[in-house]
Amino acid sequence: MKIGIVQRVLAEYRVPLFDLLAESYDGNVSVFAGNPRKDEMIDTSRKLEKAHFYHSNNKHLFHGKFYLCFQTNIFQWLRSQNPDVLIVEANNRYPLTRWAIHWMHRQNKPVIGWGLGAGFSQNRLKRRFFRQFDAVLTYSGAGAESYRKMGVSPEKIFIAKNAVTERPKRDLPPERSPEISDHPVILFVGRLQERKRVDLLIEACAALKDSVSPILWIVGDGPARQQITELAAKIFPQTLFFGALYGQELTEKFDQADLFVLPGTGGLALQQAMASGLPVIAAEADGTQTDLVREENGILVKPGDLKMLTDAIRTLLSDPSRLRKMGDRSFQIVRNEINLENMAESFEQAISFAVRNRKE
Repeated sequence: MKIGIVQRVLAEYRVPLFDLLAESYDGNVSVFAGNPRKDEMIDTSRKLEKAHFYHSNNKHLFHGKFYLCFQTNIFQWLRSQNPDVLIVEANNRYPLTRWAIHWMHRQNKPVIGWGLGAGFSQNRLKRRFFRQFDAVLTYSGAGAESYRKMGVSPEKIFIAKNAVTERPKRDLPPERSPEISDHPVILFVGRLQERKRVDLLIEACAALKDSVSPILWIVGDGPARQQITELAAKIFPQTLFFGALYGQELTEKFDQADLFVLPGTGGLALQQAMASGLPVIAAEADGTQTDLVREENGILVKPGDLKMLTDAIRTLLSDPSRLRKMGDRSFQIVRNEINLENMAESFEQAISFAVRNRKE
């Protein structure tokens, strides 16, 4: 069976998932994706090893809520690959996706929509767009509920909890001292852009420097780096910037830290941090955080709430025993529940369901 996957861009962190799916389908996975806009700074450097890649000619129009992306050669790809199942981003900002869906359905082949959720606004066209999928993949229970509200049948909805890291092969997390040092390490990993709210994290650390005296490590790059660097130099010079790191270099930073904090939106590094046995603090954002961050392994804070973020960091760093227990629980959540293998399995379940339903 041949699987076609349409993405606007092939982000570095999605490569392991697509290669894992290719293993399940004898290499018959073709990914169609193009370049991001120049100002997005999305890392697309990592190449597929087991799945096949086909470059999309992305034409970006407008910005913000009016943004549209036309993948102009999508039909050339469809005709050349002739997939048995098509997985597309469930996003009506990509107009040619609708025609790709029609092309597949004319051949009685299923199409699966994949997305964060259906959003809050509802209208007839939007409902019709989501209801045409043979199955829908989403990251969380909140996303599943949003699709149900759009009229998607519950049996068609599959939750693939968002992951970028495979199930840890070791039985226990990296060994850490039961005590924490006089200067515990707080880690942030992600793109340096405004919505990540790294500025808020720096302000929180500055407010804590006379009590728990943390050191802040920031791994990543992006359009807001200069602004964030200047803020750190001004109010919290105990901040170290490492730039973008990958592979073993990144793993070492996770293993050496005491606490991972995600103060803004998004951020799959949360799951990577948990795989290294770190307790986590994250802002409630798109709904996926509630699956990862639980009372036993971390704290969820309100977006933009400096006091709540500061208090959460102080609470965890002031209780080393609780901190380490939370880290152990984070590791077990990734090992047993939220990992790439389980995410790929959810994709396979959705594919089997969609194929079976099309034949009936």
